[in-house]
Amino acid sequence: MGEKITLGPDGPVVPDNPIIPFIEGDGIGPDIWAAAVRVFDASVEKAYGGQRKIEWLEVLAGEKAFNATGDWLPQATIDAFNEYLIGIKGPLTTPVGGGIRSLNVAIRQTLDLYACVRPVRWFTGVPSPVKNPQDVDMVIFRENTEDVYAGKELEANSEGAAKLMAFMKDEFGWDIRPDSGIGIKPISITGSKRLIRAAINYALENDRKSVTLVHKGNIMKFTEGAFRNWGYELVKEEFSDVAVSWEDSGGDPGDKLLVQDVIADAMLQQVLTRPANYDVIATMNLNGDYISDELAAEVGGIGIAPGGNINYETGVAVFEATHGTAPKYAGLDKVNPGSVILSGEMMLRHLGWTEAADLIVSGLEAAIGDAIVTYDFA
Repeated sequence: MGEKITLGPDGPVVPDNPIIPFIEGDGIGPDIWAAAVRVFDASVEKAYGGQRKIEWLEVLAGEKAFNATGDWLPQATIDAFNEYLIGIKGPLTTPVGGGIRSLNVAIRQTLDLYACVRPVRWFTGVPSPVKNPQDVDMVIFRENTEDVYAGKELEANSEGAAKLMAFMKDEFGWDIRPDSGIGIKPISITGSKRLIRAAINYALENDRKSVTLVHKGNIMKFTEGAFRNWGYELVKEEFSDVAVSWEDSGGDPGDKLLVQDVIADAMLQQVLTRPANYDVIATMNLNGDYISDELAAEVGGIGIAPGGNINYETGVAVFEATHGTAPKYAGLDKVNPGSVILSGEMMLRHLGWTEAADLIVSGLEAAIGDAIVTYDFA
């Protein structure tokens, strides 16, 4: 019988037989999950000689859930993640029609998984479009619950859009074309500081050298510019003994963690031309989406890009394949399972099972080195 993971003062308290909920996923989900779960179980067995074992608990979301229950995201699934704290999922389809815009976003927002953590590194032998992919070794912390992804939108020519435009005209004198759709971009002090705090803590715990705040604050001063300012404020409030801003360091942080900032469009260039200059990145939702996928393209594509969605206060975390469902390849057993395998490696490391996580990395490196790869790496 498995046991529940609980949250202690220093993070998850993990029994030797934790119950971990999983969502198989839609499209290619069953194919890649079948490959990945064998890797997870084998790594745990080998690392701990049978003394530890994951008890897998399937929960439903996506097409499988809809066909079984009539609900794309059953409350029982949300309850399971809250109860067992740590889980993993495959790719989910976006429902056609109204209601849920994105199941992935719905899971993140419902569980308040504010930190989307995306480590990006290159494995020797993986095809890359850049000259020096070995210089790419970054971890992106993308805020997961705010920004334009919050879903606060009004359709063009709708009554709601007309009311909001009239209010903005009356209150602020803002003229907006009457046939416009409108989206709201909320960026809060709370959301910004907890994300940046998580990035700084990660950098300190993993001996990283810098945290870079990526923003477009030169244009959006009260949202993206505020994100930057609140980040520097946080450094002074909570981390002044171990971290320092570029400005305050005079260009020499010494043995402290350097916290700096870069405008988003410049960052999109510099991660191509000077990736070795960057380490941990903290940014808002939309910027993080762009940057993490650009970086993934440099090291083999999203087929091998892992991700985890984490709330460090509640302890709830859902690790996931970062790519789509690729339905035309479903059932063919040919798509790269690397994304979900490395997401499981992240999960094991998050559990403190570093020996098993290390075995997954070394096994993946060996398979790629021996050219035992899927078609995208051949």
